Amino acid sequence: MKRLKALTYYGYSLLEMLIGFKNWPTILPLFLCRSQTGVRKLILRKPKVEILVRNAMDVWSVKETFLDQFYTRYGVSAQDGWTVIDIGAGVGDYSLYVSHGNQALTVYAFEPYQESYELLMRNLVNNDIENVRAFQQAVWSKAGKLQLDFSTGEPLQISSVEGIEQDGSSEKLFVDAMTLQELFNIELLDKVNLLKMDCEGAEYEILFNASPALLRKIERIIMEYHDLDESYHHTALMAFLEAQGYVVERYSNFVHKEIGYLFAFRP
Repeated sequence: MKRLKALTYYGYSLLEMLIGFKNWPTILPLFLCRSQTGVRKLILRKPKVEILVRNAMDVWSVKETFLDQFYTRYGVSAQDGWTVIDIGAGVGDYSLYVSHGNQALTVYAFEPYQESYELLMRNLVNNDIENVRAFQQAVWSKAGKLQLDFSTGEPLQISSVEGIEQDGSSEKLFVDAMTLQELFNIELLDKVNLLKMDCEGAEYEILFNASPALLRKIERIIMEYHDLDESYHHTALMAFLEAQGYVVERYSNFVHKEIGYLFAFRP
């Protein structure tokens, strides 16, 4: 049954991309040969957005954001005048999604990996987006250096570098990190209407170490969660957010049991 569900989901996703992506033959090789990479332009039929991508994972993120509209389906549509924080911006799919055609909101986008950040900036320029402020930084529980692990082929945020020897491995990269509190202080933010997170497990460090006073300034949180262990598990995160006064809704992934979506909002 699980295998059938997965095959159905992937089959529907393929049909979705054939319909939703105007130049789908261009990106087809990325799925047929996962080791094949190289910057390609992905053209959406609706809205009329062009996004530079490198690999199948980038394309899949665009599909989930623009075609599946998971962040809206499971969360909320961003409104005029809102302040939005995008943690784990990647090549900019969510920042583009909320800002395209809606210049009356402000987005603060964070992407620590240089290659992704550079594509994010190019995608903003190519789509005439001027209301997204992008930072080549990670967000973490404390300011300093953060280690990204490339052993799986993708940059994964795993830990601070305290006590870790910087051995110069090509599978590790060290990037600057700031805290949510620092962002609020630097940008003089009194309120954030929506916090979006897709940061490979860093959501626990970020939120568990945020003060109650800071969290009271965040009205809504939409995230893709990643279960890591018993302590860093979506059930623990839900309990924490509920204790902070949020109503929390959970949506499971169609295929992978260790990831899903959480939407937290204040009643």
